Amino acid sequence: LQEVTASSRHYVDRLFDLDPQKVLQGVIDMKNAVIGNNKQKANLIVLGAVPRLLYLLQQETSSTELRTECAVVLGSLAMGTENNVKSLLDCHIIPALLQGLLSPDLKFIEACLRCLRTIFISPVTPEDLLYTDATVISHLMALLSRSRYTQEYICQIFSHCCKGPDHQTILFNHGAVQNIAHLLVSTSYKVRMQALKCFSVLAFENPQVSMTLVNVSVDGELLPQIFVKMLQRDKPIEMQLTSAKCLTSMCRAGAIRTDDPCIVLKTLPCLVRMCSKDRLLEERVEGAETLAYLIETDVELQRMASISDHLIVMLADYFKYPSSVSAITDIKRLDHDLKHAHELRQAAFKLYASLGANDEDIRKKIIETENMMDRIVNGLSESSLKVRLAAVRCLHSLSRSVQQLRTSFQDHAVWKPLMKVLQNAPNEILVVASSTLCNLLLEFSPSKEPILESGAIELLCSLTQSENLALRVNGIWALMNMAFQAEQKIKSDILRGLSTEQLFQLLSDSDVNVLMKTLGLLRNLLSTRPHIDYIMSTHGKQIMQAVTLILEGEHNIEVKEQTLCILANIADGTTAKELIMTNDDILQKIKYYMSHSNAKLQLAAMFCISNLIWNEEEGSQERQDKLRDMGIVDILHKLSQSSDPNLCDK
Repeated sequence: LQEVTASSRHYVDRLFDLDPQKVLQGVIDMKNAVIGNNKQKANLIVLGAVPRLLYLLQQETSSTELRTECAVVLGSLAMGTENNVKSLLDCHIIPALLQGLLSPDLKFIEACLRCLRTIFISPVTPEDLLYTDATVISHLMALLSRSRYTQEYICQIFSHCCKGPDHQTILFNHGAVQNIAHLLVSTSYKVRMQALKCFSVLAFENPQVSMTLVNVSVDGELLPQIFVKMLQRDKPIEMQLTSAKCLTSMCRAGAIRTDDPCIVLKTLPCLVRMCSKDRLLEERVEGAETLAYLIETDVELQRMASISDHLIVMLADYFKYPSSVSAITDIKRLDHDLKHAHELRQAAFKLYASLGANDEDIRKKIIETENMMDRIVNGLSESSLKVRLAAVRCLHSLSRSVQQLRTSFQDHAVWKPLMKVLQNAPNEILVVASSTLCNLLLEFSPSKEPILESGAIELLCSLTQSENLALRVNGIWALMNMAFQAEQKIKSDILRGLSTEQLFQLLSDSDVNVLMKTLGLLRNLLSTRPHIDYIMSTHGKQIMQAVTLILEGEHNIEVKEQTLCILANIADGTTAKELIMTNDDILQKIKYYMSHSNAKLQLAAMFCISNLIWNEEEGSQERQDKLRDMGIVDILHKLSQSSDPNLCDK
């Protein structure tokens, strides 16, 4: 290192010369020495060139030419490795460059912006550094009109530093849409492209921006029309892709209808084209991911995409060799593609998940694609978290099919790798994997038995205790599916696994979904007489307490109806009936709901009564007498005059 740095030391020494002309010449020589030479860049940083360059850049006494050349050298150093950028950040280069933007000299401003651009596009630079001083954004907006270079660099800085809704809101409130819109028709391709990228990040998952964009016009043309022009086949691929992203975000935000010709005839076909195997790896990845997002919630778009250009078969290529044959001649490209092949796989899984979200025929086509189930099973155990998540999503989408649950899922024992994924995965995977498990536990699924044997009850009971709401819902939902028409042992295992405390915890959960699924679980547990009697003999007191708790609470009609149905199930038991008959409080509640203003609740309450009074059952006479004394018969007389035919019949 000493030998190498010795030969570079004279560059740094010259920065300290007393003659400003020599300093300037020193900076220019340094600029020529570091261009494209990473070793030289590293040496100069080690030798402490950066603080001196920054000092000269900020000195009022430095000539504008010197300050500009300093900004150029710093920009060149930033072009090197990530460590270079870290060293520059440690020397507080960003505040110095932002200060430089206040200079009246355009060439100096452009040099500072170019250097800022290089630093901000580096992954090691925190985006928030752009937003620490509120005046910076408005100053950058004002500089947009100065030259095509300020336009290009500022748009590039914005598009790299706009991460998430907070940043979008700041830029939007500073007039980004109005200030950048006219740049889409600039004579410079680079400016048009960077402005387009700005809009694609501003509009992503942002209804406010999307709704605004629809009505903005430039030279009498609305933005969606400008985006559509940029989608045409004769435009560069990056322009086609980015404008497709803008239109996709606007469509998902509801600013453009899903059946609008610009989506159906332009955006969707453009994105399908990007998935073809003669496109570059990153284009195929971005094309598939954007298309997956576009069609995710719309069944018509899913159908259209599935029959466009053999898309389902075309995606199978994403799992094969990453590069097309022509690219093999380029060794660097080949190396890059092999390193990034996992991105192709996750993009394909995502798009398959969206394609198969609603339509049974499309799911069938996907599963019949060569080795599809094996690919998903392999995807579930890949090292890349993104691939695992996408594979689980794909599996979840396909698991909505009754037909596939009975056939392909069974043939490939999909539940095994799925149960493995559920052991200590991060939450985002757990949520989708547990949703899939809910489907695999439906009563017609042959996977139900082996899943039970592999310790699912314990796993699901632990999910119901999660801080994460989606996991609580899925845990209890899966248990509800598991308890449906299950044998008594399984039901007892579920109750034992959950514990009474946990059951009460779930019944007092603030989320109505958790509450409804828990009531659904109770209703499934309390079905078929022997099971009702057995469970009420072991857990009767607690269950009756829970029912009372809910009927007295502030709950919606669905929750109360579900609770009354549980009571009706208990009333259907042979010995369990007595728990209702000896509980005057509950009997009064049933009576109250018979006269309720809501017909659903009246019907549910009458089910309880009818299950208590069957003539052929033992003790029916005493039960009938007690209910008669309570005034139930009078209410029934009144209800038989009801205008609602269902109530009347019952």
